[in-house]
Amino acid sequence: MDIRAGRRTVQISRPDKVLFPDDGLTKADLADYYRAVAPRMLPHLRGRALMMERYPDGIGDRPLMQKNTPEYFPDWIRRAELPKEGGTVVHPVADDTATLVYLAGQACVTPHRWQSRVDRPEQPDRLVFDLDPPRDDFAPVRDAALALRALLDELRLRSAVMATGSRGLHVIVPLDRSADFDTARGFALDVASLLTARHPDTLTTAARKQARGNRLYLDVQRNGYAQTAVAPYAVRARPGAPVAAPVTWSEVAEPGMNARRWTVKSVLDRLDDDPWHDMSWRGHAVSAAARRLERLGARTNR
Repeated sequence: MDIRAGRRTVQISRPDKVLFPDDGLTKADLADYYRAVAPRMLPHLRGRALMMERYPDGIGDRPLMQKNTPEYFPDWIRRAELPKEGGTVVHPVADDTATLVYLAGQACVTPHRWQSRVDRPEQPDRLVFDLDPPRDDFAPVRDAALALRALLDELRLRSAVMATGSRGLHVIVPLDRSADFDTARGFALDVASLLTARHPDTLTTAARKQARGNRLYLDVQRNGYAQTAVAPYAVRARPGAPVAAPVTWSEVAEPGMNARRWTVKSVLDRLDDDPWHDMSWRGHAVSAAARRLERLGARTNR
């Protein structure tokens, strides 16, 4: 099966292969979806290394979490060779619609992106707070997200929010790439720690599940070098084919909101009114925000 994607024609092998057995969604359906969302998705992927979450035998089997670009990938797919401990990894980079369609043809259900761009891989331009609830209940996620937004507002940091298509939300702050990953992650942890100090009964930064109890986990570990987060509009490997969907802050507060509210079918109706389309992604300096956080923390402890 051939799919026209921009200037290229991408061949999809075994297009009738069912990847979502409960929903009858095939590899061809997945490719068509990524072609449709590419205009909204690509601005958040261009110039970024990817990790591919692949399901060659469908989502009922264990995924293949793949960072390296296989040798058989076509030459026109951009690659980025980036350092890792003891060597390098050659990641794929999705700069165009054809690449997204090709990855879908390789049963890449979910692309995950770096928080930095390949031209300056050590300097992130995104800060990600992953709100991970203890149970499949969205109310604690809503409360945590709104409390986090209020704190970020106090720090004069713009934030965007995305339903992950799984259980929680990602709250994202644009950065100006002046800080390295260690500095950015340290700042994110300081923000999360102050928020948990304000809400100790409901929030935690404890990485070990046994230490969290019934509290929501404010995860900042995705802000490390080579760590990834699910890309906007990426499909999740769950029945119903939910997607990671950018949302507005007003939607977060709606009673019917949940992390899997949008699917490969319903999210297409949002593309003309993408909540992030008009957002300014001009980045903040971590150093200035850290000074404001220090002053705020000092006032809080008085």
